[in-house]
Formats: sequence, C-alpha cells, structure tokens
Amino acid sequence: MFEASGDGWRYVAIRMGGNTWPYLYCPDGPEATTPSAFEFALSHLTRTAREHKCWFIRIEPDAIAITDGPESPEDSLRRRGFRRSPHQERPSYTRIIDLTQDVSSILQDMDATNRTLYRNIHKKGVTFTASRDPDDLRILLPFYDAVAAHGGFARRNDEYLRSQAQTMMPLGMAILYVAWLNENPIGAMLVFDTNDTRSYVHSAMDFEHRKLNAGKPLLVRIILDAKAKGLTKFDFWGSAPPNAGPEHKWYGFSQFKKTFGGHLVHAPGAWDLPLLPGRYGVYGVACAFRKQIHRDVQVRNERPRIKRP
Repeated sequence: MFEASGDGWRYVAIRMGGNTWPYLYCPDGPEATTPSAFEFALSHLTRTAREHKCWFIRIEPDAIAITDGPESPEDSLRRRGFRRSPHQERPSYTRIIDLTQDVSSILQDMDATNRTLYRNIHKKGVTFTASRDPDDLRILLPFYDAVAAHGGFARRNDEYLRSQAQTMMPLGMAILYVAWLNENPIGAMLVFDTNDTRSYVHSAMDFEHRKLNAGKPLLVRIILDAKAKGLTKFDFWGSAPPNAGPEHKWYGFSQFKKTFGGHLVHAPGAWDLPLLPGRYGVYGVACAFRKQIHRDVQVRNERPRIKRP
C-alpha cells in the first residue's frame, strides 16, 4: 500500500494485477481540494507507479476537484492523457451515507424494517463476525456461485477476488463480514476501506435462509462499524440513475440500497493513465476478450423471469 499527501491532496493506492499487467490503483481518489492540488497528486502517483514498474495508473476521482472552468470532468481527464477504464469497478451513480451524523440520525434515515431486524436478529440465533484473513474469502465464494446461478449472471472469477483479498485484507483495506446461524455461515459481505470511506463491494447470502433476512441487519452492522472506525462516508458501490424505472437492470438492488438512507451522487468513474502505451494496449485487448466470454456465459445462463400470478 502507498500513501502520500500534500497541500490540499492525498491518496491511498495499491499495486494490483500481479506480474501479468501491474497497475497502481487509487480507489476513491486521489482526493484533492483544487485542480492544481489534483495535478500534484497525479505527479506523485505517476512517480510511484514508475518506481514500481506499473503499466498504468487507475484513479476514481471526485468530479469537483478535476475541472477548472467550463470543461467537463471527462474532457479534463482526457486532456491529461487519461482513458476511460475498460474495467469499471462501479456504475457512475452511487449512493452515499454521511457518517459524520450521529448514530441515531443514521438509523433514523433507514427503513423501520432495517432498524427492527438489526435490533432483533440475535433472537433468531444469528451472529456476525468480521475478518481480515484472506483465507476466509472461501466462505463468500460458494454463496456467490449460488447467487450468480440463481440470477443468471457471470460473477467475478475466484482469482480476481482472491487477489483483492490477499492484497487488501492484510493491510486493513478490506474486511469480510460473515453472518452465522449457530455454527454455520449463511452469507458474507466484503467491504473496502480507504482513509475516509467504506465501500460495500461484494455480497451474497444463502438463498435457503432468505426468510431470516440476515443481509439487512448485517449491512446495518457494517455501516455502524464504519462510523465507529471514524470513517466519514459509506459508499454503496453503485446505483441506478435518478428516475430509473423497474426496466433498469440495477433497479432492484438500487431500491434495496435506498432503504438504508443516504443520497445519490455522480462521479466520472474509473480512468486509466497509460505509462507504457504498448503494454496497456495488450491489457485492453485482454479485457475485451474477457468481456466477450462473460457475455457468452450470461447468454448461456439466461433464464425466463417468473412473474408472480
């Protein structure tokens, strides 16, 4: 993990991609208060990436600090040599909870059902644990398989998830929360932490125990733990755009996230700055090939939706 800060800027970054296509990833950043501070952060990131033989830099900046004048955030990034990443970690819209509020205000902004489940779930024998051990990712994977099969979509492959866990969990940048019924796991959620933000990234619950509704109180626990840790924002890691209807593919989980409060925000998304253009081109081709494989898997797994009579 690499951390740096200066006058009006700071970042936390990690080297990703192993030796296959190494890159420096700056989640939710770099943070900057002005466009000039953003330039200083980029300069420092570039030096760090070159020192560690990275092919490119991937950033997820806040739109506010990028532009100076009428230029759009996207045009501003292109002018600096960035390209929209072929691998977007999250949709351009997301839901954010302000964790600087007191706990009672955070809870009050949630649906009453979520609050009630959080306060009473222990009566059903359900408990929650938090782990920073990458080996515990094995708890999440079978639930992820089942959710993907039931929903007819292609999930992240195990190698990618293990790489994230092995890189980030020992550094305290990722935590696996597990829901247990007696001695058996019934679901898990993997969250990422930066200097000020916790992000809700990967989750899957056991379909056989869906009537317990343990995912909602587990997510409340995760949000309140982030508050207790001193973080200032909780990021739901993606949402459907404003005014999206039931026809939107993210409508269902966006409505679920909405029950926890917060507000919608828009960000430019993930952008890459190639340091070795030729090798970055190879990476782009590999990403396109992998996307096509995922599309083929989705087509094979598609099933008709069953409508309630």
